[in-house]
Amino acid sequence: MAAKQVLFSMLAGLALLTPNAAAAPCPKAAFSHFVVVDQFGYTPAMAKIAVIRSPVTGYDAGQKFAPGSIYQVVEAKSCTVVFEGDVEAWNGGATDPSSGDKAWLFDFSAVTASGRYVIRDKANGETSGVFAIGPDPYRQMLVQAVRFFYYQRAGVAKVPPFADPRWTDKPDHVGPRQDTEARHLMRKDDPSSERDLHGGWWDAGDYNRYTNWHSDYLLSLLTTYVENPDVFTDDFNIPESGNGIPDLIDEVKFGMDWMVRMQNPDGSALAILGAGFSGSPPSSATQPSYYGGPSTSATYSAAASFAYCAKILARFPQFKAYAADLKVRAKRAWDWAEAHPDVTFFNKNPAYGDQTLGGGEQEVTPEGRALRAMTAAIYLFDLTGDKAYEDRLIPLAKASPLIAKNYFVPSDGPWLQPLLYYATFKSARRDMAADVKHHYAAVFNSDAAYGSEKALRNPYLAYLPRYYWGSTKEISRQGFFFLYPQQIGIEGTPGDAGTFAAHYLHYLHGVNPMAKVYLSNMGAFGAANSADSFFHAWFFKGTPWSSVKDSKYGPPPGYLVGGPNPDYNWEPACPALSPACGKAPPSPPFGQPAQKSYADINDGYPIDSWQTTEPSAGYQVEYIRLLAHFVAAAKK
Repeated sequence: MAAKQVLFSMLAGLALLTPNAAAAPCPKAAFSHFVVVDQFGYTPAMAKIAVIRSPVTGYDAGQKFAPGSIYQVVEAKSCTVVFEGDVEAWNGGATDPSSGDKAWLFDFSAVTASGRYVIRDKANGETSGVFAIGPDPYRQMLVQAVRFFYYQRAGVAKVPPFADPRWTDKPDHVGPRQDTEARHLMRKDDPSSERDLHGGWWDAGDYNRYTNWHSDYLLSLLTTYVENPDVFTDDFNIPESGNGIPDLIDEVKFGMDWMVRMQNPDGSALAILGAGFSGSPPSSATQPSYYGGPSTSATYSAAASFAYCAKILARFPQFKAYAADLKVRAKRAWDWAEAHPDVTFFNKNPAYGDQTLGGGEQEVTPEGRALRAMTAAIYLFDLTGDKAYEDRLIPLAKASPLIAKNYFVPSDGPWLQPLLYYATFKSARRDMAADVKHHYAAVFNSDAAYGSEKALRNPYLAYLPRYYWGSTKEISRQGFFFLYPQQIGIEGTPGDAGTFAAHYLHYLHGVNPMAKVYLSNMGAFGAANSADSFFHAWFFKGTPWSSVKDSKYGPPPGYLVGGPNPDYNWEPACPALSPACGKAPPSPPFGQPAQKSYADINDGYPIDSWQTTEPSAGYQVEYIRLLAHFVAAAKK
């Protein structure tokens, strides 16, 4: 950035300032939507870039902002100016179509002293919110993000001191015909089909649980732990805290217990447990619970998570017997799936009439089953060293999109991560490991990856080619995408890839055109503008937990909401469908530039707010993985 920059001494700053700067008023704690920063802060070594924005199109187009030419970093308590410099127009002053904004960048990376600061426009006094620079600015974000899983636990009481008094509840879905007495979807009136399938984590804003996706979450959490074990301590304030086991591993164990219950004696895994969409608080839910039949894809998924969990939990003496049992289960699941390669269960199949389960369809395509088979084979080979699993995974890997098509996008993460993991094995076939790395490097350095300097295509420095349902998950995955090369030893990738990854984290923390921290209720942890409300059966509109500002309690902190979705719309039959529709879809999120297609709403049908604000364990695990990297980096 070709900018005039002056770094002042914290002690001598006032004496060195020009008269105008010295006379500037102490910045107030006011928050500006025009000067956006990571609302939690930065580590000293990070690149630090504030974005100054002027809306051109979208809901805020009438709020034009003309920035001054000089911006300052001001110590929040003493009002000392420690740094000033000019700003650089993004893309020559062009308007970014994805955000509808013009933008200017203010690089204050030279400021490394720990403290609390604001960014101030020297000419007009506009300031950002207060943020921190320090050795560990994200620790509490990690704790709250992991505690999401505690609040999402099914079937257990949420009680102090683990639950804040605002979010306590009795055990949920433990009444007659519920999780402990769940019946088969196609045998609702048959008591002999009853199974105890309690536990696990509610998948998203409803109370359903899906084996394929649950397995993905377990694999991701285990991977995150292995990558950065030191950041996951035993003090996240969950019921297992203080037992000598990292709390993330305790949480994995809780999720894995449900997977064990979902396995049949023959090794197959049930596809889904459906427990409905309503009940606030959760203990008030009365809908019966039903499960779907086994499927090949769910069983491959179970084999993968059983295998990897067996390997990692065996490190802890308390879990030796449990890990040994998981190893047996993994092999049994693999054998069943291999013998039954085409068993499907479509939980949203129209052929079932009203006998459908859950929200999203969890069944996969034949290609998807092959990728789940590849994933299971990788983790079983890693666990056992049996070359038969490697022989099976090689052709599956060669047929994967990465190698067969030189293609992947961040949403391919559930199969990409294990494939890259295989490439790091000392026991892996050298030619196959080299092939994986070669194709990954080729995609990384192509337009398909939209990485590296292509991040600058977005004035908020976190480029995605398009935004859609669950965009925050893709932001997290794309951020981590830059970290893979150093993990697996690929040469020729940008040395500042960690900086690009950090920009995606900053985006989720407020460096975006909504000036929004896409985590819920984070005001107590430094956020000036975090998600206020979101779609969730517990925290639904009109309940005491509906809104941080407008209800008695608001939702808990740390839930990552879905984020901007330009495909958002109300139900197609609106407005004639119901008076609840109103005259037009809420805007925002409707009819906005892609990055502004978001609003803190939690209306249900027919407004369908879940398309933008619903959280998901799938979003959460990707954010935790990206965040954990920077928490760990701060400790080094």
